[in-house]
Amino acid sequence: MINFFLNGQKYTTENTITLSDLLKYFNCNTELLVVEYNNFICPKKLWNSIKITENNNIEIISIVGGG
Repeated sequence: MINFFLNGQKYTTENTITLSDLLKYFNCNTELLVVEYNNFICPKKLWNSIKITENNNIEIISIVGGG
């Protein structure tokens, strides 16, 4: 079991997943967000290679336009 935090909430998974898998699972529009992984902004090109491990802290920040 892998425990991790997403936007301050604790989650658990039995499988090894990547950041990309996580975003797909939550149906995130990847064109309009920024991912912070363990306090660092994670470039989109790395989402497929970064695996979620024990106690990782992930923040998904949505970009909202306005006027």
